[in-house]
Amino acid sequence: MINWQDLFAAIALVMIIEGILPFLSPDKMRRMMATVSQMNDHQLRVMGLVSMVAGLLFLVVAKS
Repeated sequence: MINWQDLFAAIALVMIIEGILPFLSPDKMRRMMATVSQMNDHQLRVMGLVSMVAGLLFLVVAKS
């Protein structure tokens, strides 16, 4: 069974974390987005895979 409270808490934390950089430094965020938009598909996929694996590792550590 899905614990909806935990799911919503996780989504809220993602939104908070993703909002930190544009809030603190909008100019750096724009430059980062320009750099990301110039990456090829393979680079973006590898970046996404690394992010997912890191998130999974953090989750395993947090739950143990």
